[in-house]
Amino acid sequence: MAKTAPRDPRKAVGRYVDPVTRGRVTRRTPTSAHHSPWWFGWAILDLLLFGVIVITLNYLAVLPGATSPWYLALGLVAMFAGFYLATRYR
Repeated sequence: MAKTAPRDPRKAVGRYVDPVTRGRVTRRTPTSAHHSPWWFGWAILDLLLFGVIVITLNYLAVLPGATSPWYLALGLVAMFAGFYLATRYR
């Protein structure tokens, strides 16, 4: 009769293979790698406030060149950029 190979005691029950053996373990990243720079929050606030101010001043007709759709576009783009940065903030 043929001999069977000796079994690994970790695999004795069911079909379990520990993650280290399979190579499926992800290393932890240091928590310092997840922080945004100190200026990131200020950039978010600046862009959001700039967008609101430009749109408000455009509708109050304070900006040069009377009311213009380009001021509205500038304000919306600034606010969109602020929201985009806010989603990347850690």
